Amino acid sequence: MDGWMLLLLKSLPVGCYFNIYSFGSTYTHIFPKSVVYSQKTMDEALKVIEGMGADMGGTEILEPLKHIFNQPCIPSQPRQLFVFTDGEVCNTTAVIDVVKRNSGSHRCFSFGIGEGASTALIKGLAKEGRGHAQFITGADRMQSKVMQSLRFALQPAVVDISVTWDVPAGVSVTTLSQPITNLFQGQRSLIYAQLTGQSSGDAEGCVTVKYSLADHPTQNQLKFSLKPTEDTGLTAHRLGARALIRSLEVEAKEHGDQSDPVKAKEKVIEVSVQSGVSSSLTAFIAVNKGNGEAVQGPLLRRNVPAPSMSIHLSVSLPLSLSCSASKGQLSCAYAFRLHSDKIGHCGVYASQAPSDPMLQLISLQRASGSWLLQSTLVAVLGKTLKDVESTKPTSVSPEVWATVLAVIWLHGFKKDAQVEWEFLAMKAVSWLHGEKVPCMTECVEAGNVLLGCQVQESSMGM
Repeated sequence: MDGWMLLLLKSLPVGCYFNIYSFGSTYTHIFPKSVVYSQKTMDEALKVIEGMGADMGGTEILEPLKHIFNQPCIPSQPRQLFVFTDGEVCNTTAVIDVVKRNSGSHRCFSFGIGEGASTALIKGLAKEGRGHAQFITGADRMQSKVMQSLRFALQPAVVDISVTWDVPAGVSVTTLSQPITNLFQGQRSLIYAQLTGQSSGDAEGCVTVKYSLADHPTQNQLKFSLKPTEDTGLTAHRLGARALIRSLEVEAKEHGDQSDPVKAKEKVIEVSVQSGVSSSLTAFIAVNKGNGEAVQGPLLRRNVPAPSMSIHLSVSLPLSLSCSASKGQLSCAYAFRLHSDKIGHCGVYASQAPSDPMLQLISLQRASGSWLLQSTLVAVLGKTLKDVESTKPTSVSPEVWATVLAVIWLHGFKKDAQVEWEFLAMKAVSWLHGEKVPCMTECVEAGNVLLGCQVQESSMGM
């Protein structure tokens, strides 16, 4: 089983609901409806996923999405939709539309895997589903990005965002960026605007941002001077032009202009040429200024070996060009429900235990958050069962002792990967709190001695 899939299933919070859909030319689901996350349902899901293969034909995501949205939401269990894809679909607009129509009852978190994933689909799903988009390419570690989105899914989002400008008479404001629909903790968003007109030298403007977090309305204001500053170069202007180009491209793709179908595209080209910022309709070309004569004859292809260092080439004169995106096929996927519906890319899975020690440890955690004291666990810890049993404080149970050791091992040996296992550790600590261990300090100290660590009880959340 892929590590990110195991990590995601093990990190689901106690008390949530979930389901798994696999789809290709057709689709299936493990459970008739979303079920409570428990040891039994988690084991059943893991068993089915291990037997899945990329053998379901083409990519038909629309029908499983419709089936998911037709399932009634469970009270007090907000639905989260995770979508993983490594390619494109032929009905992108229809897929995004069905997510948009149901955006009042769910949030959508999308993932593009590899270079062939459709940017329009991934960003469109996240935008219309009030979620977050991730792209995994090259050497990116998928586990950390999946867990980042899970972190977003488990927290309230900043919504109902509005931006208003208060400027003197004679000054107008044109927003260049796409509207911000939602933000999550740790995220930021930039707003670009163009101010035009005349004002007195000492005039001030004010921008007000209003938003709602967990049903609590809030607003922030920022005052700024309208006095022109000294020339600071073209960087800010080009960033603003880039934001405007992206907005126009989205507008042309989503809405177009019914009275003049090419108006939005013409505006993109105009802004791109004026600002020197590339777009989907323009490109930079290198110009040979040696003799000033036009190159004669047909274009020739030459294969140039990649240099050992990167070279920045400054070129000029953007031209209008057309470009096409490479297409890929999604062979298999799943959908989860946390009460969530998550859709994930599926590879060919093997049932053997993962070779990564951290993933071995994760695979042994129970749905409750605890670990059992068994030979497979102590092997990951690098100890013998005899050593672990002989050092166990007499007043704690084997399950408590195993769970404490597992959490210490994660903090002591896998600190650099904490973003991937922190939800697992939180579940474990929550379970330990529920056990009301009378001598936790003694237990942690004994665990540190056994494993050769110096993990503080406070840093474990105890």
